[in-house]
Amino acid sequence: MFEILGKTNIDFMGKRNIAFVFSGVLVLLGVLAVIQISRGAANLGIDFAGGTAVQLKFDHPIRIDAARKALESHGLANAELQEFVDENKILIRIKTATTIEEKVADRVVAVFSTEFPTNKFVVNSSTEIGPTVGHKLQQDALIAILVSFVGIILYIAARFEFRFGVAAAIATFHDVLAVLGGFYILDREITLLVVTALLTLAGYSMTDTVVVFDRIRENLRVRRRDDIQTVINNGINQVLSRTIVTSLTVVLVLIPLTLAGGEVLHDFSLALLCGVIIGTYSSIFVASPLLLIWPGGPGRLLKRA
Repeated sequence: MFEILGKTNIDFMGKRNIAFVFSGVLVLLGVLAVIQISRGAANLGIDFAGGTAVQLKFDHPIRIDAARKALESHGLANAELQEFVDENKILIRIKTATTIEEKVADRVVAVFSTEFPTNKFVVNSSTEIGPTVGHKLQQDALIAILVSFVGIILYIAARFEFRFGVAAAIATFHDVLAVLGGFYILDREITLLVVTALLTLAGYSMTDTVVVFDRIRENLRVRRRDDIQTVINNGINQVLSRTIVTSLTVVLVLIPLTLAGGEVLHDFSLALLCGVIIGTYSSIFVASPLLLIWPGGPGRLLKRA
């Protein structure tokens, strides 16, 4: 394995209190985001809030301000428009509590047919989701995240032992809340793709944490006379280069996807990018310190290793 740092001797556990304060802020933001999402006060996509998304492809370029003005004049002032200049496309998203029978997509098509009769267009895609379906998707997304955490605890409890599983699940929960809180503060739209990114992040975070835990467990077995804090620090330092190289490889892929991947992939890749960075941090500064402060003291951890 290529080592970009060489042999390090960083006292990670000595900085755990500072890390806990920082992580506490991230978790509080995440909890705030969850509360606001449950109240419907966050920037929810039409997947969860209900609404309509229509993508139109025109024969000739169309100005985004003219399109917005046309929609507003026909009572669709809450429309969000995205322009694809090179392809003469416009994506119109309208969040609404109306029922799906109202066919908002048909209203949108009628507006452009009336206001721009000389600029022919075709409907590339049209999606309408009612508020009842959106609420059901919110519940399903929450269940999927909770099931993933239970799976993480069971897997690591079987691979190591229960305390390792709980520590990994807490760290993963921390990562998901941190990313969710960041999206809420930045007023980014929370969609099913973002939830998909959060579940992907949970898997990545667990994998990274398992690598760190595996080395710590090995050191606990062969270095029983060493102080438990020293053993954990040594374990993290020994896999630090591997952890950074792996995370950096993923980051180098996600950066261009975030910057040039288009609107569809932007929020997904942004959530993963933030999640990989936070997940790498949590494996070192959240999951590992939790082993040190486990109820019963570090001596019990050493005894069971």
